[in-house]
Amino acid sequence: MAALSTLILLLCAAKDVMPSSPHWKPTWPSYRVPVILPQSTLNLDKPQFDAEARLEVVSPCGPACHKSSPLPTYEEVKNYLSYETLYANGSLTETEVGIYILSNGGDGGSRGRSRTKRQIYGYDSRFSIFGKDFLLNYPFSTSVKLSTGCTGTLVAEKHVLTAAHCIHDGKSYVKGAQKLRVGFLKPKQKDGGKGSNITNSAMPEKMKFQWIRVKRTHVPKGWIKGNANDIGMDYDYALLELKKPHKRKFMKIGVSPPARHLPGGRIHFSGYDNDRPGNLVYRFCDVKDETYDLLYQQCDAQPGASGSGVYVRMWKRQNHKWERKIIGIFSGHQWVDMNGTPQDFNVAVRITPLKYAQICYWIKGNYLDCREG
Repeated sequence: MAALSTLILLLCAAKDVMPSSPHWKPTWPSYRVPVILPQSTLNLDKPQFDAEARLEVVSPCGPACHKSSPLPTYEEVKNYLSYETLYANGSLTETEVGIYILSNGGDGGSRGRSRTKRQIYGYDSRFSIFGKDFLLNYPFSTSVKLSTGCTGTLVAEKHVLTAAHCIHDGKSYVKGAQKLRVGFLKPKQKDGGKGSNITNSAMPEKMKFQWIRVKRTHVPKGWIKGNANDIGMDYDYALLELKKPHKRKFMKIGVSPPARHLPGGRIHFSGYDNDRPGNLVYRFCDVKDETYDLLYQQCDAQPGASGSGVYVRMWKRQNHKWERKIIGIFSGHQWVDMNGTPQDFNVAVRITPLKYAQICYWIKGNYLDCREG
């Protein structure tokens, strides 16, 4: 219990969060990130790939429900952060992890219920992004489409962050997960050579997807063992490793600051909503509530946007520049009974210090590169 208390205090600690002068600008805080390392890996039987892909997750457990849930024990957290790895050849492994706390400067240390399909709140505030001058430029170029129908975000040279439910329904891997592909929007080739590359016509340039196969997929056990009505939604994230580099600019991940410290209390994300096929759809909105693991908001969204990287732009003091970072993964919808009055939210999974440490290690394979969130 003492170890758990220490861990919780550590993960809640952040430096340079509050404004320090009248000229303060929203600044990325410096977090003390723990270390998550693999302890043992076990080969599992090949999965059946028999689940239907769900493009959204519905849960009746709202902010008050999550806030009243008891804190997990240290052993439970380790179990939730253990993970399965699915390979392109269909093989599957399970990896147990250890969680360690290093002192500052340390370099070694110790080892559903049915509902109406409503995700638009009043006036539809989404923006379809047209034209290669936008679609192929940062930050919109970091959004990619999964062959299972969801959205993902480029977070490294060969890695894509998305929602776990796009790959696994909590009990089984979805159909198509073994041959999972990631689609990148690119302009369609036109006849007519150089003269055809005109971008100022009245019609937006037609785009197409170029697909890259996924080499392996990591899904946390917190999602696999849980469900959307309980702890599972807190762990609705997955990381995909591509078979080859995508050669595009990517967006780094970061630890999610408290909502009150976000610029304007607002988040942004882009995804491939199903009601606008072939379009990349951008939106932003205010955060309405939060728990340690989830952000509750009413950003307009439709199925297909699941897995989108939720990001903000803040000042990076060490580099003296503004920087966008992914602070969460758009998960889906929650229909909540608020004192007898039904209310619905769209929900994003926050990247906590523990999740940052895990995802960063999946990407880099070296915890020393994952010490600052």
